[in-house]
Amino acid sequence: MMTDSSSSIGDHIPVMGGEVMDALRLSGSDCVVDATYGRGGHSREIMSRLSEQGRLIVIDRDVAAISAAQEEWGDDERVDIVHGPFSELSGILGARGLIGKVTALLFDFGVSSPQLDNGERGFSFMHDGPLDMRMDQSRGVSAADWIKRIEEEELVRVLKKYGEERFAKRIARGIKTALLQREITTTAVLAAIVSEAIPTKEPGKHPATRTFQAIRIAVNDELGEIELVLPQALEAVSPGGRIVMISFHSLEDRLVKRYFNEQSKGDPFPPDMPITNDMLKPKLKLISKRIKAGKQELDRNRRSRSAVMRVAEKEA
Repeated sequence: MMTDSSSSIGDHIPVMGGEVMDALRLSGSDCVVDATYGRGGHSREIMSRLSEQGRLIVIDRDVAAISAAQEEWGDDERVDIVHGPFSELSGILGARGLIGKVTALLFDFGVSSPQLDNGERGFSFMHDGPLDMRMDQSRGVSAADWIKRIEEEELVRVLKKYGEERFAKRIARGIKTALLQREITTTAVLAAIVSEAIPTKEPGKHPATRTFQAIRIAVNDELGEIELVLPQALEAVSPGGRIVMISFHSLEDRLVKRYFNEQSKGDPFPPDMPITNDMLKPKLKLISKRIKAGKQELDRNRRSRSAVMRVAEKEA
């Protein structure tokens, strides 16, 4: 979930805003869900296309994002603002009688620019602050507590899988050795430990980049959240409804791609069974292959360079 960072709420530019609106294919009376509100860049575009008969449900597990949504949309009866993880999508929609009635559903995964740019949130090594990294600070375990609790062998696995860090063993050993002498409670301290553990530096990239990414993904169970919500998203939309998902990491995109492909192929009959395509009963139709941000957007917002969008439509 990457926007460019500006001082005012309305200045945040959503990643692939035009492509997202084209993919959602909105009409004025649609029932739309923005499952990752962030600072509302996509929601703002959605609302500009909805009539008085339209409805928007915005979801975010970040209290600061929910506060921003309340400030902007709290008086608009068309907008329903929900604090919680998107993995609770079915419960949120079920309580409102909207299962199978959503016409457009948007997910913009990952960390947002306001989270990265606020040192107090502890997401970035660029700003010294408490080592937190929780997207929802009202629940869960902070990154500082997480690195204390996790076994060294498991930390190595996390750094390799979620950060693709080739020096995972050296970094994990460095963190655990440092913890024997003192607690690691700030981003600056962790970044220094990681930098010291890495023998060769990658040009143009901070040594702690992969480690911070891996720990953040683990602390927030980001991949688990996606796995949980994928079948819920299919259930949520109406026939002909669109599901749009933007990923910022290859592991996220792989989950989306695999699920979309599986659901577009239909029931898993044996390959040698003589059946026609209509007998397979596919649940999704793939609208496009992966979509990347264009050059103009990349020039304006470097954080969009890793964004990948996939679009699917629920079969009638």
